Amino acid sequence: MSGLTQRELESYLWGAATLLRGLIDASDYKQYIFPLLFFKRLSDVWDGDYQDALDETGDEGYATATANDRFVIPEGAHWNDVRTASRDVGRALLSAFLAIEAANPERLQGVFGNANWTDKAQIPDSTLKNLIEHFSKHDLTLAAVPEDELGNGYEYLIKKFADDSGHTAQEFYTNRTLVHLMAQMLEPQPGESIYDPTCGTGGMLISCLAEVKRRGGDIRTTGLYGQELITITAAIARMNLVIHGVDDFHVASGNTLATPAFVQGDRLRTFDVVLANPPYSIKKWNRGAWEQDAWGRNFLGTPPQGRADYAFFQHILSSMHARTGRCAILFPHGVLFRNEEAEMRRRLVESDRVECVLGLGPGLFYNSPMEACVVICRSQKPEARKGRILFIDAVAEIARERAQSFLRREHQARILSAYQTFADDPGFAAVADVADVLAADGNLSIARYVKRPKAAVAGGGATLAATWAAFDEDGREFWTGMDALVDMLDGLTPAEDADA
Repeated sequence: MSGLTQRELESYLWGAATLLRGLIDASDYKQYIFPLLFFKRLSDVWDGDYQDALDETGDEGYATATANDRFVIPEGAHWNDVRTASRDVGRALLSAFLAIEAANPERLQGVFGNANWTDKAQIPDSTLKNLIEHFSKHDLTLAAVPEDELGNGYEYLIKKFADDSGHTAQEFYTNRTLVHLMAQMLEPQPGESIYDPTCGTGGMLISCLAEVKRRGGDIRTTGLYGQELITITAAIARMNLVIHGVDDFHVASGNTLATPAFVQGDRLRTFDVVLANPPYSIKKWNRGAWEQDAWGRNFLGTPPQGRADYAFFQHILSSMHARTGRCAILFPHGVLFRNEEAEMRRRLVESDRVECVLGLGPGLFYNSPMEACVVICRSQKPEARKGRILFIDAVAEIARERAQSFLRREHQARILSAYQTFADDPGFAAVADVADVLAADGNLSIARYVKRPKAAVAGGGATLAATWAAFDEDGREFWTGMDALVDMLDGLTPAEDADA
């Protein structure tokens, strides 16, 4: 395995998924491939630790105890045990998974998910045997495949599964170049706690940890916390963190709005850094319970039934440490100006928590052409930034290749520089006083504060580029207003019943 390039590793991993084509839907690949990859990795790492200790001492008992220091693999629950099964392979896998989870309750409880391994009509023994033999082609020990390399391969699979799963991908995958930028802007430090209330597969948590490491910090003192609604996705997040070599993490399953997992007594636990890509404008949520929220998360108000964005927003603000807390949240632009949330937005601006509103180019929402924005807030702004909000119009800072949008390093660098400088940059960034934003009814629409320069007119006539630039600028306020009108009309339709 040490001779494999990253591309060869990715091909090897994706090759397992191709064995499932025609048997199950592409959106279900992850339920089977990730647990098998993780099981193989655990077994091979255990073998590597065992062999190293045995070579050093010649004592089999000591070697077993040493291998069990990292993870316990009970007798009969090793990859090789399942590989020898000639029939009922799914049951053998399930038994091994349950035994490993039971032997490692603090770190691996529920990590293998809940796929129906014993359904032979869907996944026959022959297919499972082929999958096991495919993964058995290479060793996945730490020496053969270091954590960073396998972590990159794991991230590759996450993206590939998102590619194949279509419209559900946004719940599963967030553009990694954007996540990297968000982590850089928040500057997570060693010893801090990092939280993602809608953590998906854990990519934002891992990116923050990588940022700590990149800046020379000790990642062993950094705690990671996440909650994810979908059980299998939460399980994948746990696997992802382990494969990336993370020891201190806590990923819970469940509904963050209805049942927040991280509490201390009668209040929410707070964190130094919060990153999130909440689900957009969900309609089925318990608005009635929010009006009497036990955790006091309705301090800005109760969002409309048809849009829970400000419920997630308030949860995040309530989860920030009172002194060190800061957050970066990926939202659709509507949260910046929609009429139905105007009063909550005005209270938010009055609280002087909003530090930066960043507008991004199209296509960074997975499999969607819509434009995104990132809202950055702080519990306590630096003195020089109090009473002020930075607006950045980075819609042009984007690249597109192979039908995918992303931020190049130079795009990230320009945005990060503007954020750190916190000053006017005509056509790109503008600093507005909170008083002026409140005078505009709390409207945070970026086009209101950052004016794009008029394109030059050549030879007495407008060039195509100039005409497009003028149309784009003139149309921004129009479409902002149209979005608000559509949202208002949408709010007049009967509200959907809240989930029980």
